[in-house]
Amino acid sequence: MARPIARWGVNLVLGALWWWAALRLALVPEAGVLEGAVTAGGWGLSLLPVHCVPKARAAGAVDPRRWVAAWRAGRATTASPHRRSDAGSDPS
Repeated sequence: MARPIARWGVNLVLGALWWWAALRLALVPEAGVLEGAVTAGGWGLSLLPVHCVPKARAAGAVDPRRWVAAWRAGRATTASPHRRSDAGSDPS
């Protein structure tokens, strides 16, 4: 229980720090490098895929051996092939 609370606290503090830097950078004429670095760093961190996990631990991940077996089998799908244009039409 303490972990989620600590995580929320850290996120709240870092979010407040980012907003302080962003607003100071936008509104205060003498804002400088520190505010710019904090703002750019926070924006850059938001682009990271932080919710990624290793493929082996991902929910619903397909075992790599299944892909190898499908590749070696030669045919990747069991769907019927498209009909050729000269094959005619079905009698309806």
